[in-house]
Amino acid sequence: MPPGTGICHQVNLEYLGQAVWSELQGNEWVAYPDTLVGTDSHTTMINGLGVLGWGVGGIEAEAAMLGQPVSMLIPDVVGFKLTGKLREGITATDLVLTVTQMLRQLGVVGKFVEFYGDGLDSLPLADRATIANMAPEYGATCGFFPIDDVTLSYMRLSGRSDEQVALVEAYAKAQGMWRHTGDEPVFSQTLALDMGDVEASLAGPKRPQDRVALGNVPKAFNATTELEVNGAGKAKPAVAFSLNGEQYALPEGAVVIAAITSCTNTSNPSVLMAAGLLAKNAVARGLKPKPWVKASLAPGSKVVSEYLAYAGLTPYLDQLGFNLVGYGCTTCIGNSGPLPDPIESAIKQGDLTVGAVLSGNRNFEGRIHPLVKTNWLASPPLVVAYALAGNMTVDLTQDPWEKIVRGDRCT
Repeated sequence: MPPGTGICHQVNLEYLGQAVWSELQGNEWVAYPDTLVGTDSHTTMINGLGVLGWGVGGIEAEAAMLGQPVSMLIPDVVGFKLTGKLREGITATDLVLTVTQMLRQLGVVGKFVEFYGDGLDSLPLADRATIANMAPEYGATCGFFPIDDVTLSYMRLSGRSDEQVALVEAYAKAQGMWRHTGDEPVFSQTLALDMGDVEASLAGPKRPQDRVALGNVPKAFNATTELEVNGAGKAKPAVAFSLNGEQYALPEGAVVIAAITSCTNTSNPSVLMAAGLLAKNAVARGLKPKPWVKASLAPGSKVVSEYLAYAGLTPYLDQLGFNLVGYGCTTCIGNSGPLPDPIESAIKQGDLTVGAVLSGNRNFEGRIHPLVKTNWLASPPLVVAYALAGNMTVDLTQDPWEKIVRGDRCT
């Protein structure tokens, strides 16, 4: 992969992965399953395509490149049954945060997780890849999805040849690897989720498994600042600052970083298109992010830029500050860069607890920015919404937008 073209495992999903490989051995063509080890923990994204893969250390990866085996103990396999379908307005991000919470509570470290159940019929490949990508966050070695018609449809959509798609279908069915309706494989353990029960969520303020329902975010934020949950506590006073010749007041709970980032969600067109559409509607209504918000867009591959541009949504994201900053890992690994000096000074002066909202997979304290104590994982459209709201104490499910967008200037 040439530098600057994307995150390796997203490009693997969109282009390199084959699901089934074939080669001429002597006088015979031999087909065999696609497998993968990579040096990035989110190599597991490829399991959404029915490819068994996970992250390993550099020495193991180099050994595999030289033809040496990668040894491991036969793992327990946890079956995760998905039924129903997501409700309107509920995203793959909401689903994966729910799955992560459930699997962390169960305990799947060192185990494989395989998703099954008739709910997979309504789960697009991009949503499967979003769930598979988060395997390191729920603690499993990998989160695997079997090959079925959804797999083949994605391979056609992403430009794989008709011959390759036919090979994958024939091989998977011949080897018993094809998912049939009603399949109930035998697993070491099982758990289940009706996707109709999933609600809009974030995860935070410090761990990816700490899911918080959207309406409970203000309460969860206040708990981090030791305010009374019933609202009797007193927030620290806002700190006045000057930016670009204008006077503002930075409040406790300010969203200072809003980043659409990371392979977890930028591999998923539905949530990125939703972010673009929200940006379009916000611009049409004259809404702008709060002046203290540093926004960015870092897709996992150039495919994302292509379809956002084709849909005519790029200008609206640009107008809200979600300009393209590059293709690759950024805010998730602390590469959001410095905040403007006046913002950093105000945070230090008031000892303010502020927030970052990112569509990523890692949100440990200090990882995103040393001055940002609370970090929240969210879907790309919610990243845009929080950039407009500008504060973690806003209840996006209840507060009217007239109240949310008012009052960013120091008076």
